[in-house]
Amino acid sequence: MGCRDVHAATVLSFLCGIASVAGLFAGTLLPNWRKLRLITFNRNEKNLTVYTGLWVKCARYDGSSDCLMYDATWYSSVDQLDLRVLQFALPLSILIAVGALLLCLIGMCNTAFRSSVPNIKLAKCLVNSAGCHLVAGLLFFFAGTVSLSPSIWVIFYNTYLNKKFEPVFTFDYAVYVTIASAGGLFMTAFLLFIWYCVCKSLPSPFWQPLYSHPSGMHNYSQPYATRSRLSAIEIDIPVVSHST
Repeated sequence: MGCRDVHAATVLSFLCGIASVAGLFAGTLLPNWRKLRLITFNRNEKNLTVYTGLWVKCARYDGSSDCLMYDATWYSSVDQLDLRVLQFALPLSILIAVGALLLCLIGMCNTAFRSSVPNIKLAKCLVNSAGCHLVAGLLFFFAGTVSLSPSIWVIFYNTYLNKKFEPVFTFDYAVYVTIASAGGLFMTAFLLFIWYCVCKSLPSPFWQPLYSHPSGMHNYSQPYATRSRLSAIEIDIPVVSHST
């Protein structure tokens, strides 16, 4: 694995992270988290389906694409606990994942434009390319956990609502989109962890996540500094001549 260059694993993890964040963003905005289907036995009436999202609610007749009732202020009056939790969990997960994407991009740029000669001035940096990818992997894993847990809870909460009222509640495809996006975040973290575990065996101190001043640089820099100071001192050595 080419650890000293931008590897396919890091590029693939970055693209997978972008796709996962886009999926989370779509799942957050979709009004298809829960369906309430109202069936009528009157032949002159149509069945009604109420689509519930995190922010809006829409009621439609079967076979119609227009909302009979559209509630744009649903976000402020959500009375279902699982959806209320998702209103906070999904935006938080998106923010964490975006921060991880920025760290991953910084790590790839640092790898691509890194000098082949070690720089003494940068020897005391706390985070390098490997450190950026490692922290980004941890953030991706945390973002996936934040988004996956309440999304799975929606499935169990539907069962609770059906037992409490009537079996008319079903979860919609926004649940699948969010769960798949959370799985993409876990895959992104897995790729970054695999890349780091392979690259951490390199002897160079520049591939450790946190490092101090390398001992090798200190040993090589001291003699040159001493020599530069002595070169400015003039030393007169007396010469004794013997005459016969």
